[in-house]
Amino acid sequence: MKRRAFLALAAAPMLHARVAVEFPAVVPRPLVFPRDHGAHPDYRTEWWYLTGWLDAEPQPLGFQITFFRTRTEIDPANPSRFAAQQLVIAHAAIADPAHGSLLKDERIARAGFGLAEASEADTDVRLDRWCFRRRGDGAYECVAPARGFSLRFTARPTQPLLLQGEDGFSRKGPHPAQASYYYSQPQLRVEAELARNGAARRLGGTAWLDHEWSSTLLDPEAAGWDWVGMNLDDGAALTAFQIRRRGSGEKLYAYASLREPGASRPRLFARHEVEFTPLQPWTSPRTRATWPVAQRLRVGGRTFDTRPLFADQELDSRATTGAVYWEGASLLLESGRRVGRGYLEMTGYVAPIRL
Repeated sequence: MKRRAFLALAAAPMLHARVAVEFPAVVPRPLVFPRDHGAHPDYRTEWWYLTGWLDAEPQPLGFQITFFRTRTEIDPANPSRFAAQQLVIAHAAIADPAHGSLLKDERIARAGFGLAEASEADTDVRLDRWCFRRRGDGAYECVAPARGFSLRFTARPTQPLLLQGEDGFSRKGPHPAQASYYYSQPQLRVEAELARNGAARRLGGTAWLDHEWSSTLLDPEAAGWDWVGMNLDDGAALTAFQIRRRGSGEKLYAYASLREPGASRPRLFARHEVEFTPLQPWTSPRTRATWPVAQRLRVGGRTFDTRPLFADQELDSRATTGAVYWEGASLLLESGRRVGRGYLEMTGYVAPIRL
């Protein structure tokens, strides 16, 4: 009981004077590793986001683990240890077709007190007993003892880092200031232990990691985004996203990259070369939002379709991030044939997203 009370105190909002906090701009610069694997606490928002598929029987499972770091607008000169200048948030979810909806859990706490931390030296993010870190050999380790399930895994790189955009400088809108620093680690080989209902299973699979940080990510007219990260069966890696305009839903900005097997750099596609077209609508019985859970994706001269593992992969995180999003394990098809698998993420279908 005392521990739960302390967690609630550490996570609860507190009244502090707010000032005009200055967040650094995202400008083109070389990313430097391992430093840029770590946290960037001066920037407004940051996330380490890993999604993947586990090869279970009789059906495969999807899984997600995301750690967020957010710098608030509380006066950085406030000396109180209780001043929530940095928040750490964590989400975990299992997509099990037999369950029919996501098994999910989330956490939030202010940084400090040995409860929530994000290292600046390398990837090492912790929130209570949840942790996600990068080892010296480059592999990622995660422990997430969630409500209803417990997930542990190691994810080992099989390919070099994939720098998105212009060597890690990723435009997100029509103005240069609307950008993030962004890299991916596709084609991760996963060894996992998933425990549910008193039984544990050891499973293998593949995963995709995104690490992104920014101060001004979206245009004021943006409602949200549609994004895919797909590990292709031949070893290629496909990233694509569009930013949708409020009201009309038309494309405000778009981008894609495709790194072929064995290539050191991806081929980049401009806004006019990327198109998302809804194929299958699904209406949530909880939020009443209608999500296009299957989409047709045109990237240059190729056309792909996404197909969800199942429709109800909506995640309501308004208690932590303030957003509702659809985070769906999905197959990637080309000419009706499976060519890969990964995740489709969508935001802004309940209300315009705020970061």
